[in-house]
Amino acid sequence: MPRRTSRTALDRLRTPGRLTGFLKTASICVLIAGLLSPLAQTASAAEAAAANDYCGGQCSDILPPGENGNATLAQVLLNQAFGTQPDHAEDQLGPYANLAKGYSALTNSTINTFFNDASFGVPSDQVASTLSPAGRTDVTIVRDKKTGVPHITGTTRYGTEFGAGYAAAQDRLWLMDVFRHVGRGQLTAFAGGAASNQGLEQQFWRNAPYSEADLQAQIDNAVANNGTRGQQALADANAYLAGINSYIDASDSGRYFPGEYVLTGHKDSVTNAGTIDHFKITDLVALASVIGSLFGSGGGGEVNNAISLLAAQQRYGVTKGTEVWESFRERNDPEAVLTVHNGESFPYAAKPANAQGEALPDAGSVSTEPLVYDPTGTGADQSASAASATATANALSSAKRGMSNALVVSGKYTASGHPVAVFGPQTGYFAPQLLMLQEIQGPGISARGASFAGLSMYVELGRGQDYSWSATTSGQDIIDTYAVELCQDDYHYLYHGTCTAMEKIEQKNSWAPTTADGTAAGSYTMRVWRTKYGPVEYRATVGGKKVAYTTLRSSYLHEADSIIGFQMLNDPDYVKSPQTFQSAVQHINYTFNWFYADSTHTAYYNSGNNPVRASGVDAEFPVWAQAAYEWKNWNPSTNTADYTPASAHPNSIDQDYYISWNNKQALDYATASWGDGSVHRGNLLEDRVKKLVAAGGVTRASLVKAMADASLADLRAEDVLPDLLKVINSSTVTDSTAAAAVSKLQAWLTAGGKRTETSAGSKKYADADAVRILDAWWPLLTQGIFEPGLGTGLYTALQANLPVDESPSAAHGPTGAHAGSSFQYGWWSYVDKDVRAVLGESVRGPLADKYCGGGSLSACRDILISTLKTAAGKTAAQVYPGDDLCSAGDQWCADSIVQRTLGGIKHYNISWQNRPTFQQVVEFTSHR
Repeated sequence: MPRRTSRTALDRLRTPGRLTGFLKTASICVLIAGLLSPLAQTASAAEAAAANDYCGGQCSDILPPGENGNATLAQVLLNQAFGTQPDHAEDQLGPYANLAKGYSALTNSTINTFFNDASFGVPSDQVASTLSPAGRTDVTIVRDKKTGVPHITGTTRYGTEFGAGYAAAQDRLWLMDVFRHVGRGQLTAFAGGAASNQGLEQQFWRNAPYSEADLQAQIDNAVANNGTRGQQALADANAYLAGINSYIDASDSGRYFPGEYVLTGHKDSVTNAGTIDHFKITDLVALASVIGSLFGSGGGGEVNNAISLLAAQQRYGVTKGTEVWESFRERNDPEAVLTVHNGESFPYAAKPANAQGEALPDAGSVSTEPLVYDPTGTGADQSASAASATATANALSSAKRGMSNALVVSGKYTASGHPVAVFGPQTGYFAPQLLMLQEIQGPGISARGASFAGLSMYVELGRGQDYSWSATTSGQDIIDTYAVELCQDDYHYLYHGTCTAMEKIEQKNSWAPTTADGTAAGSYTMRVWRTKYGPVEYRATVGGKKVAYTTLRSSYLHEADSIIGFQMLNDPDYVKSPQTFQSAVQHINYTFNWFYADSTHTAYYNSGNNPVRASGVDAEFPVWAQAAYEWKNWNPSTNTADYTPASAHPNSIDQDYYISWNNKQALDYATASWGDGSVHRGNLLEDRVKKLVAAGGVTRASLVKAMADASLADLRAEDVLPDLLKVINSSTVTDSTAAAAVSKLQAWLTAGGKRTETSAGSKKYADADAVRILDAWWPLLTQGIFEPGLGTGLYTALQANLPVDESPSAAHGPTGAHAGSSFQYGWWSYVDKDVRAVLGESVRGPLADKYCGGGSLSACRDILISTLKTAAGKTAAQVYPGDDLCSAGDQWCADSIVQRTLGGIKHYNISWQNRPTFQQVVEFTSHR
């Protein structure tokens, strides 16, 4: 069992990528002929009781594109041919998109023009259908007319969870099947060998190469270690699976299963031959491993850190080089925006006074461990190689991208006296969406909100009877890199002095062309070498000794454990206060920031199993795989250790307000990812919410406006451009090209620095030239400022730790381009600090040197003007080169958000917003 030393009352509260598009040929109309529509399900009027709803009609939510993520073959073909949409497949996309131009006139009474009413139950005149799945008498699934969201009501616990599983399969069966195969590293064999499929399965399987026995062991341990709640979780999961499998059988015999099964060759559209495999309990763990890896596993990057440190030391010498590196690392920057901003300190992963056990690689010796072996056909072509390289970089990076924001204001500062919250996860945009909406009411469960498809036995982010909760990705370091010394050969290592064989884990995949994916035949084997310290990720030498670098995360082999925390969040008899909310989320080992609001209180807690490291170990760098440097009381057979107590995690109750956009949590609390400096996208929320709180009288509408306004802001324009222009305007600009560019940038800044359409639906940006100039200028000015001083080697190495830019049009994040989430990672803090230093302004936590123009204002000005002129001369086609969706030079399209297809249904792209995918607006009026 993991050990936590209880220290306070807070501690004691704790109890025991993408798939390819479908159907690129012109044969769609032929295929439609003769296909049957799905069987209609008889509707009967029903109205769920809402006596347990304390929100007073003031809870709202939204999740584009729509609740219905399943489509029959006929519906898929009609969509591909004519753009028609199945019912409720796209009806939340328009309201979500329209907020970008509609928020300025928002009032409390018009919020649900852009959001759904998230009250419990369905009014009788809004009932679209009522279903008793599999003829059961202990559960009904009511769907509303507006959005088709399932409202599951059970009279028994088993029936309730059966209904949840049935509803999940109704809405997301194909997606669930896709991601259970992603988690098992079997996507290409299931859905086709497209390069994007190869990359997706490689990215996740590299970090969680689990055998069937590993998956089952997770379940067994989670149940054994959590008493009656563990037993209940197992019973819930089994009932949920029974519901899923019941729908599979019904849709198969009724021939209304998702059409993608035909298009990928798993079913025959004429004879109905073929099978849709039933789900089993280990599939849920495979699904959880994908979600946990993508959104809740902070850390890693220690080898990249070591490489950039060595580059700095090579450039400047050890002492000065280390100082320079630390200044760019910004471990505890005094200018960083904080979620807990009351001055309270939560020390974690700080730089030790005298580092012990460091195992820095010899310069130039590092090589990435191969994952793919024996590729054939399209498993070995150029596209496959590129996809594999991207997957490896994403898997090994400490930068976990694009994850969620939160704005929560205490009732002391609201018009009603009740707290107001606007929050949600920023999980990318997919069709169908990774998340699904639902309401579950049954014995011991009462909640509405979003859950990841295939894991929806509980609501994971949403509202209870008189409280709501949400999360953002936190990114504190729960992953360490160990240098295992090799012995005998490259596949044996020293473990506590004994030469020990690595374990070989393999997954062999092959594929052939299908209607859905015409990629030619190919195959490969994915191979991971596993040690007691985790999978091997790199090879190198340290002091001439051959080593393998492994990564060990505290949630490895423990993705199933978090089910207990989610179970608690859904239990109205457990969560009754901010303290019990904090207790519930302490049982979630994913690295998240959790937020809470009820009618009186707000709260925050940072979750994750933070390992207690050995004295002197610096979490930033690889350490030797020796007993002296292991986590305290680490047990390799179970991967458990001592973890920091709950009171050591950033936490708070009833702070005046909370904001989070993946920024630093609190003073002295280090995160693994870089970029927590003076300029962070969290500042976009902090500045707006702070002003609202200072003025008082905050409403749901005003807080939504603050979020929406920040969602259109260009962080570089709002927080860095003013100082850049200050340098340029320190003397009269005589060059006509530069002067014209400055004038356009200044006008845009005066207008607010937003990336927004001239009018709704125009697909043209206001201040388009200024936006283009800044997009072109930023990488040029960053290089012009820093490369001369740092040198090309160090400048390049630091970019592996923190990319220079993350504009909306860049191909970044877990979903690539058109992903919405932007401005999370970039060099804006470095530019900001350096330019202010050159201007002679006060800078807390400055960089080790002044870089722009070597610290000379006039020389810095020359660099900025020179690079600005170059940027201004770049055409729109050069800045926005186009892709398979957008023509070259189409600025709006380059930024636009795409619901990336994970199935056969396509949707239109929408104007860029930088906001949560699923989002709640809540203000509870009373409490039990």
